[in-house]
Amino acid sequence: MGSVKDLTVIREPRGAEAGLGRFVYSDRYSVFDWGEMPDHIEGKGKAICMASAFFFEGLEEKGIKTHYAGIVEDGIAKKTSELREPGDTMEVGLVRVIEPAVQGDDYDYSVFTAERGNFLIPLEVMYRNSLPAGSSVFKRLEDGSLKPADIGLDGMPEPGQLLERPMLDVSTKLESSDRYIDWEEARRISGMDKGEIEEMQRIVLLIDDMISGEAGRLGLSNEDGKVEFGFDGGRDLVLVDALGTLDECRFSYRGLPVSKEIARIHYRGTDWHRDTEEAKKKGLVDWKSLVKSSPEPLPPQLARAISQLYQAYANELARRQWFDVPPLAEVLSSIERTLGQR
Repeated sequence: MGSVKDLTVIREPRGAEAGLGRFVYSDRYSVFDWGEMPDHIEGKGKAICMASAFFFEGLEEKGIKTHYAGIVEDGIAKKTSELREPGDTMEVGLVRVIEPAVQGDDYDYSVFTAERGNFLIPLEVMYRNSLPAGSSVFKRLEDGSLKPADIGLDGMPEPGQLLERPMLDVSTKLESSDRYIDWEEARRISGMDKGEIEEMQRIVLLIDDMISGEAGRLGLSNEDGKVEFGFDGGRDLVLVDALGTLDECRFSYRGLPVSKEIARIHYRGTDWHRDTEEAKKKGLVDWKSLVKSSPEPLPPQLARAISQLYQAYANELARRQWFDVPPLAEVLSSIERTLGQR
């Protein structure tokens, strides 16, 4: 079980042979690497499932390998065009998940140098088309771990600044807290060669372009997003997990964040958020044990608006009324009013 979805294993991956499984997307959500938050967002699981399926199907038409096999209805994996109703269960091919060894407060990735295929690559890749307020880039620029020149800028950026070309960022995937690293460290810890890294970057840019086009059709700006990969049994890159959703991406509408960033905005400045930030600075694998406070549930009005947002986004992506909610623009106007009242 993950913080936002559960996995049912039908056939385990072994050696070079892929497994088969089903992701069951829940209404749970997570922010700031905390894991499951104290309340749920109604309808989120089905909406995330349908949005991700939309992009998997579109990318496969472009020749990109993915682990997607369909949405389960009547016990059978179907393409979205064959469904009667939206579903929360996605059938996928499974690769092995190999964990780096924990050595005190450090991680040993040497196991990946001996592996050839059928495993999850221990990286998350982010594309960034702009730098919205709240982007982790600003924190890294402030602490000196990132320099303006690293992202093609002459000076410090302003929140909301557009980038002339997409920035590709990379972080660890299998550590207790995601850690941004440079591409040379990413190559080293994953056991990938230069050509494989370049191919991964090429695919991410193609994904960015597709998501930007679809978001633009909905009146949204594609600010940034994350993508995950595995190697199949023949060591070809395969797209895994989910993509193009309001959990994996950050969109904006007339300056309003359109993603789970809305929940982050609510929690920023709370005692719980301050405690998590201080705990993470300790650099410990088990940083959560240092956090003595707990997050409160979302206010009901905000939770309802976020629920409608996920569902309206899935509707308009598919050009199909999967969910009985108002149009996306109407939902966004409601969220603007709700946040303005805080």
